[in-house]
Amino acid sequence: MSKNLMLQCRRGARLLTVSALCAFFSVTAQAKWQNPADRYKDAYKEYTDATCPIRQDHIKNFVYFSRGRNQIRNHSLLTNSNFQGAQIMYSWAQLETSKDHYDFSIIKEDYEYLKAHGKKLFIQLQDATFNPNYKAVPKYLLSDEYNGGAVYQYVDGDNPKSKPEGWVARRWDKKVQKRFALLLAALGKEFDGKIEGINLQETAIGVSPKTEPTFTPESYVEGLKANMLAMKTAFPHSTTMQYANFMPGEWLPWEDKGYLKDIYSYGEKIGVGLGGPDLMFRKRSQLNHSLAMMHEHEYTAPLGIAVQDGNYIGQTNTTKVVANHKNIVPQLHAFAKNFLNVDYIFWVNQKPYFKTDVLSCMPAKSS
Repeated sequence: MSKNLMLQCRRGARLLTVSALCAFFSVTAQAKWQNPADRYKDAYKEYTDATCPIRQDHIKNFVYFSRGRNQIRNHSLLTNSNFQGAQIMYSWAQLETSKDHYDFSIIKEDYEYLKAHGKKLFIQLQDATFNPNYKAVPKYLLSDEYNGGAVYQYVDGDNPKSKPEGWVARRWDKKVQKRFALLLAALGKEFDGKIEGINLQETAIGVSPKTEPTFTPESYVEGLKANMLAMKTAFPHSTTMQYANFMPGEWLPWEDKGYLKDIYSYGEKIGVGLGGPDLMFRKRSQLNHSLAMMHEHEYTAPLGIAVQDGNYIGQTNTTKVVANHKNIVPQLHAFAKNFLNVDYIFWVNQKPYFKTDVLSCMPAKSS
């Protein structure tokens, strides 16, 4: 064999060796690498053995009625010690009938009714809707003085040509924030220390600079924080809570701008509780946002999670009735208690699941 040929063979052998090593380490790295977005995908499996009945513990259970306040009349929660009370949604428009004129009569009525049955009221204050035909803000706010007061939110928040799915108050607008703070102050004067608590709606909205030129993710963060502080100032004694699930302008874990983390950090700082919808322990989006925020940090502020329409069958935003389904209420409770470490669970009063699934796990004690 010639000298040149021998050198070529040696070089080739070295190249083959390097290529083989690169291939080996590449395969090894791929085998060990785990997608951060899937870090909690199997967390629910630890609670698959949870069963009924669910024993009473530190968690306060409330039944969520949305705007169906009349449904609390003669409801089974009234005679069931597993439930501390009812969570009811009241819109800003209902409570401020005209500028600086407040009417809290429906809240007073519900509060007194629940109190007479030894139960508590938890207010959810509505300033956003998921119906393009309904606005939750007072009519006076829709004027030029408040820059329209509310804007459409879209199915695709980055596409103004997509379908509108509702309205949201201009939470990033200082003029609107001021009016909202005045409402909260009036509510606090009347109900602080009487009701169990009050929460602001979820942070997720279908709005972006593309759909609303005055909007920025940064101003939205600051607007939410202003509303949280106003709520805490108005309600120093009752529980306060901000539903914080998703934030426009970021998508965790890959596009982390710190917006959602900032809301959770600020809530803990000023003593405003945190949480949100939905309790979807197998859905990647929830697991990487609100559920991760609750799981990965320790809080002195209370945490809450809402079981909402569809969650009883592992879905979201659906009224579908599935006759033959597994009762996952024990698993929902176990996940909320042990993985999220919540203080509150809000169980939606959805037919037929509340009766068939929730009450079968948390039945009233026989006298």
